[in-house]
Amino acid sequence: MNGNMMTNEAMKGKSLKGIKMRRVILLSLALLCITIAIYYQATGFNFILLDDNDYVTSNAHVMEGLSFESIKWAFMSNVSGHWHPLTWLSLMMDYQFFGLDPMGYHLTNIVIHGFNTVLLFVTLNYMTKALWRSAFVAVLFALHPLHVESVAWISERKDVLSGFFWMLTVLSYIAYVKSSKTYTYFLSLTFFVCGLMSKSMLVTLPLTMILLDFWPLNRFSPREKALEEYKLMGRVFALFSFLKEKIPFFVCVLISMTATIYAMGKGTGQLKTFGEIPFGLRIENVITAYVKYVKNTFWPTDLACFYPFPDSFSLWQVFGSLFFILLVSALTIWGRRRYPYLAVGWFWFLITLLPVIGLIQVGDQSMADRYTYIPLIGLFIMVTWGITDLTKNLQRQPVILALTASQLIFASAILTSNQLSFWRDELTLFRHALEVTKRNYFAHTHVGVALLNQGNTDIAIQEFQKAISIKPNYVLAHNDLGAAYAKQSKYDQAITEFQTAITINPRAVVFHKNLGDTFAQQGNLYAAIREYQIALTLNPGSAEIHFYLGNAFARLGNIDAAVKEYQTALAINANFSQAQTNLETVLNNRLGVYRP
Repeated sequence: MNGNMMTNEAMKGKSLKGIKMRRVILLSLALLCITIAIYYQATGFNFILLDDNDYVTSNAHVMEGLSFESIKWAFMSNVSGHWHPLTWLSLMMDYQFFGLDPMGYHLTNIVIHGFNTVLLFVTLNYMTKALWRSAFVAVLFALHPLHVESVAWISERKDVLSGFFWMLTVLSYIAYVKSSKTYTYFLSLTFFVCGLMSKSMLVTLPLTMILLDFWPLNRFSPREKALEEYKLMGRVFALFSFLKEKIPFFVCVLISMTATIYAMGKGTGQLKTFGEIPFGLRIENVITAYVKYVKNTFWPTDLACFYPFPDSFSLWQVFGSLFFILLVSALTIWGRRRYPYLAVGWFWFLITLLPVIGLIQVGDQSMADRYTYIPLIGLFIMVTWGITDLTKNLQRQPVILALTASQLIFASAILTSNQLSFWRDELTLFRHALEVTKRNYFAHTHVGVALLNQGNTDIAIQEFQKAISIKPNYVLAHNDLGAAYAKQSKYDQAITEFQTAITINPRAVVFHKNLGDTFAQQGNLYAAIREYQIALTLNPGSAEIHFYLGNAFARLGNIDAAVKEYQTALAINANFSQAQTNLETVLNNRLGVYRP
């Protein structure tokens, strides 16, 4: 009889486990479908001028698809100061399948985001055994408007891809903690390295592992009975033990940070000096940005693709924000035993934003929606577990929570769909940014670029001039204004703007190239050659600049020099058809003067 009872209990256990597994699978499928459904409109969007040209449409290496040379380039390049070879490989794979059809690239971003949503749900549920709370955190992650930028922007493939490896790293780490199997530890470390090769923002992941050790894994509680009477000693022992197992992760972090800072500072103009943005102003921005991110999480309106760095902050804004951060931090630490998820969620948010909060300032933005892709998980955990605890004594808690969750999900879906629609093209995107921000020189410049590409040169010039009036040393506005003047054959004005751009950033290859092009159009070939040669000292591997230098030599009748430049261009890019055509032309007309 006892045997029958044990058999029945075992069968019930298996049946219950099967039911739980089916729920996880069904919820995972539902999350994936909801994510794809909300974001699917993005598959009809185009590439945008903001970085998509550097990452795809004007990148000869990506448009080569997957080849030995392109893969080698992916691991050796640092375009825009980033080293993320796996991101490049994923874009090359997209080109292999979709060519230059933006639909495929958008679809890849959406699907990866969907997978990240499912992985977040599975990981949270694996750690906490809280099925519905885990699902709610995941759906907030999937549908929050702040995440639109990371998914809708093709160039932000690095966000969703690194997020994918973040989730896999944590999931493998949890498996290691629960099983102590060595292979799960090395699997976690492998996924972590892959994440760093997608985007360096994963440098904070080992710190979040320590947070997870505290809750929900509860690894800081003394595990040995012998240490039970020495709880503090047990926790200290556990802390050192947990730090020791994370040493390989921190070594990878150190290597990644060194490589990233080196790449950022290597002539890209992305890494800002303290002369450009003083340290005091950075600290003020850090403090206020944290609070703005919290505000945008709970009230996600007036979101933009670019938030200008202000010239100054008011004292009440800085000290009010600092008070808020310190108060929440103190309260979560004080309540860490009773409500550990609050401390973990809050410090997850603070820590994961550290690499991009602006102490080391990269670019001109004061903050960016894309930076919240991983950090918001912490706030979502705080809210979800907090509301559940807050309502636990209510008689109809399940009904109240279900209605509240449904309303929040519906509101998030509407807001996300609306925010997503602004990404259909660059003109819509940057005009929206002008509507919701002030003194946005960056948006004025990109509206001008979009108008210039549409042939509205006069209106484009006005936009560039507005940008310069807001920020006189904004180098891209000067460069683009020069391009607009050159398009109108106003060469002297164009030359002035390009020279201004070079004065601001003398190491920018494109400015020297554009100035050389304008001199060539003006007929000042010696000046053009000088600028092309300067550009080549900065970037010897540019087939395009060797090609234009060859054209200038050919127009001067220096055929030998022209042949050499065309041959160099072809050695760099064997598929450069125009260089091949011009080379054949000058070789066939050695006795004449070539005018391409």
